[in-house]
Amino acid sequence: MSANTQIKPSILEKMKSVRKTASELGIPQMAMMTHIDDACGEIEKDLKNVYKSKYLKKKMKDFSAAVGIPINCIFPVKNYSEEIDLKDDVDFLILSALKKMVDFGDDFIETKC
Repeated sequence: MSANTQIKPSILEKMKSVRKTASELGIPQMAMMTHIDDACGEIEKDLKNVYKSKYLKKKMKDFSAAVGIPINCIFPVKNYSEEIDLKDDVDFLILSALKKMVDFGDDFIETKC
């Protein structure tokens, strides 16, 4: 989901339904919040402020409440949209989310096999 836009209630309901079905099947769920720098000037200035941003925290809480995905399973990431070179701060957020995704998948496979 984009931190920069408002999600329509009908889309949130569909997401909630998919999440509920996945949960019933034991499939772990997570979400990525993208465009965090476009949504919050504090983060745009310094990406290290990502977990200090009150705006972003509120967006994550609202999404969590609407869909049912726990806040600790929502991962903020910055999109590479204008950069030419790689940046450690951007990579760190993306790789952290990817690592959790792989960990969730490994845990799911281990419990099902």
